[in-house]
Amino acid sequence: MHKHLITLGFVGLYVALDAASFIHPLHGLNITPWNPAPALGLVFLLRRGPGARPVLVGAVLLSEYLVRGLPSPWWDSLLSALILAAGYLLLSEALVRRMSPSTLLDDRAALLGWMLPVVFGTLLNSLVYVSSLHVLGLLPPGGWLTGVLQFWVGDAVGITVAMPLFWWLSGERGRLALRAALVGWETLGYSLLGLLALWVAFGLGGDGGFKLFYFLFLPIVWASARQGMAGAIVSATLLQVGVIAAVQLLDFSAVTVAELQMLAVVMALIGFFIGGVVDEQRRTSDELRQTLRLAAAGEMAGALAHELNQPLTAMGAYASAYDALQARGEGGARLDAAINGMRAEARRAGEVVRRLRDFFRTGATKLEAVPLAEIVAAAAAHYQAKARQSGVGFCVAEMPELMLLADRLQLEVVLRNLLSNAFDAVAAADAGARQVSIRAERLPGELVSICVEDSGSGLGRQDLERAFESFHSSKSSGLGLGLVISRAIAETHGGRLWGEVADHGVFKLVLPIQETPRP
Repeated sequence: MHKHLITLGFVGLYVALDAASFIHPLHGLNITPWNPAPALGLVFLLRRGPGARPVLVGAVLLSEYLVRGLPSPWWDSLLSALILAAGYLLLSEALVRRMSPSTLLDDRAALLGWMLPVVFGTLLNSLVYVSSLHVLGLLPPGGWLTGVLQFWVGDAVGITVAMPLFWWLSGERGRLALRAALVGWETLGYSLLGLLALWVAFGLGGDGGFKLFYFLFLPIVWASARQGMAGAIVSATLLQVGVIAAVQLLDFSAVTVAELQMLAVVMALIGFFIGGVVDEQRRTSDELRQTLRLAAAGEMAGALAHELNQPLTAMGAYASAYDALQARGEGGARLDAAINGMRAEARRAGEVVRRLRDFFRTGATKLEAVPLAEIVAAAAAHYQAKARQSGVGFCVAEMPELMLLADRLQLEVVLRNLLSNAFDAVAAADAGARQVSIRAERLPGELVSICVEDSGSGLGRQDLERAFESFHSSKSSGLGLGLVISRAIAETHGGRLWGEVADHGVFKLVLPIQETPRP
């Protein structure tokens, strides 16, 4: 039942669109400067598959009868309508090979894959259809070239402007995206700008050969730049309806309308390509953020292991004490203290895991007051044994007694990245020349500077500029994300991270101080 209702709805809407667009018909034939009905037919074929072909043919024949009345001889009109329907079927076959059912035509490759068959397919269809009218004697002598151009313009404009709208409305993703665009305040803004541009183009510029038509580009550029393909579709549709309404009210000639429609299709395509580029950039940005988040979560796993080691070790000690007390038959306060200790350490471990999970999922940062020395000591602890094993002189200077408002895990990730890079930088040096140090000093303005230095060759200006680029790494096994993530974390904490040009490695991390603990 639902399928039959959709079919009836399609046929009714197809006929209604054909009737509404039957303006300035050349010699009373189906040759008009605007023809959006085929766009609906193509979307119906692409969505419903080969089984929808008879329905489209029936819709074309029914529309020919209801809208144009089958002039005598009636079989000639029916034959030409069948030829037209066959052309739309062939165009749908060309599109189905180049359009994925899941595409929203919101990238340049998809737009080109859709636009080229439409442009050349409508041209071929126009040649065949108008030639059939000429052969059947329905088109007066000498009107072939005009008929081909006008029919091509009408179909190309109708399909180009209307098909993206019908395509989006026929899929759930597209409908949701259009709904989100329509409820935005900017939609009202560029709609009002579109009305103003139409008044300027047709009211002020109509007598001057439409020299002010370029004002219509303003709303569609605004819509596509801000809302992507969804905004471009909404704006192009509103402007197309506005153009048709204006030419009808002002009673322009068919030649003038065809010229305006050629400008309109160029305007729509520019909007679509701007919207496609905007959507591509947004997807790329989202993918990059997700990649950085995943990489940051991986970096934080090291800090997580260190943070979990302490509560798990403490839980083991409390469990051993509990077993010993129970074996001796003791109870009371000492047994309760062991149990409460295990509970406290379990909560501590759970909090660490939750913080990592929240950052992994949303990038959330949990700030707490933490001593600078504690964070540095936790980050440096992992490299003490590595320094002894690899013959690196690792110096951790005494830290100022300062408190930071920070996410402990995230700042440990930054320091571990800097220390890891420093150790890698000195790996190729002679055994006695391998030096890595970390120190900190208080700066004016309630800031602290943490400096990680190494005795490596250092970085030149060009190397430093690229060091903080995503996916640029001097290591064969590196992803090139460590410093990118570290800088992002530093900026999230209100600080800065940079490297200096020197004959050895120097990286500095500046963070705001929360307070100085009182003695």
